[in-house]
Amino acid sequence: MRKQFISVLLALGALGGLAACTPDSGTGQPSPGATSASPGTSEPGTSAPGTTAPATTPPDAETTVPAPAPSAPAPLPSGPGTGDAELSIAVKPSRDGTAVNYTLVCKAGAPVAESQHPSAAAACAALKENPAVLNQPGPRKDVSCTQQYGGPQVATVTGAVDGTPVESTFMLRNGCEIGAWNAAKDILGSAGGAV
Repeated sequence: MRKQFISVLLALGALGGLAACTPDSGTGQPSPGATSASPGTSEPGTSAPGTTAPATTPPDAETTVPAPAPSAPAPLPSGPGTGDAELSIAVKPSRDGTAVNYTLVCKAGAPVAESQHPSAAAACAALKENPAVLNQPGPRKDVSCTQQYGGPQVATVTGAVDGTPVESTFMLRNGCEIGAWNAAKDILGSAGGAV
């Protein structure tokens, strides 16, 4: 008797679970045109008139469609800017060395009190004159860079200039990178220095 009662409860629970998965029109009744056939009893590719065939991929299945790549930040415009910036600058003397960190905050090309940069006025003026100095495009195939080594220093600049996000890394591995480093020397601070 007890086993029979438990099996009846399990059967009712299973039916209740199936009913919870059945589409509902909000009235407690099955949707119009819905069939009452058991799952797996209809032929593949067929459905009752007025209904759509169920999806063949379960909702929790993995897909092979790759996620879209994150978009790269828009480059800063060349030419004069408004001179507004909030930047964090880290300059490492070598790959494993301890970084020297600066905070640079500029408003209309002038540093504000919260800036902790050794030459904040020169850095803000450089950013107002040409914010694109922080653009670090990838290597181009049609440009040859001299094969010279300027040192192990690495500088990272993150934040925003004139409302545009910035995330740039400066190195000294070849002539092109040395040129970019020298162009941004005022922003990189005295620890960055020009080569």
